[in-house]
Amino acid sequence: MHLDARNRVPELTAVLSLASLALVFGAVLGAVPRGALPRAPDAVVAAIPHVNAAVSAAAVVTILAGVVFARRRQFRKHRAAMLVSAALFAVFLVLYLYKVALEGPAEFPGPDAVYRRVYLPLLAIHILLAVVCIPLLYYVLLLATTRPVSALVDTAHARVGRVAASLWIVSFVLGNAVYALLYVVY
Repeated sequence: MHLDARNRVPELTAVLSLASLALVFGAVLGAVPRGALPRAPDAVVAAIPHVNAAVSAAAVVTILAGVVFARRRQFRKHRAAMLVSAALFAVFLVLYLYKVALEGPAEFPGPDAVYRRVYLPLLAIHILLAVVCIPLLYYVLLLATTRPVSALVDTAHARVGRVAASLWIVSFVLGNAVYALLYVVY
């Protein structure tokens, strides 16, 4: 069977999105047996949230750079910045899933009032945006990698990409706010 990715972008987006979300929710909900993964040294596992905060900050910079390049019609630079952003996201996700699969989600160490009024709303919005971003990101990435730049004007790449980039940035920033509450403030 021949798969023509160019003509199957919506279907591929759906399959990749479902697979990705299944991995994330499977790890968070403990579907991956903790003994199934090799255990890195405790110092490495403990460093993952801090590394991920840096990765998230770098991703915000590369996404913003990609947006600027697109507005300036510097599409080679735009593509490079967005591919770096996608790679940073992949690194973040692999590290996050590894840590969560080993230890479960981090417990909030601060006061209950901050937990209910600040932490949970931030976390909920971050998670919602991350879930919404997944299919949008796959869609624009698949469009961009299956077509020449000149053909993208005939697609929803720019329109969906603007929404995806905006939500992606907010999700990364809120993720770092959650990180700060978990590992810096408390």
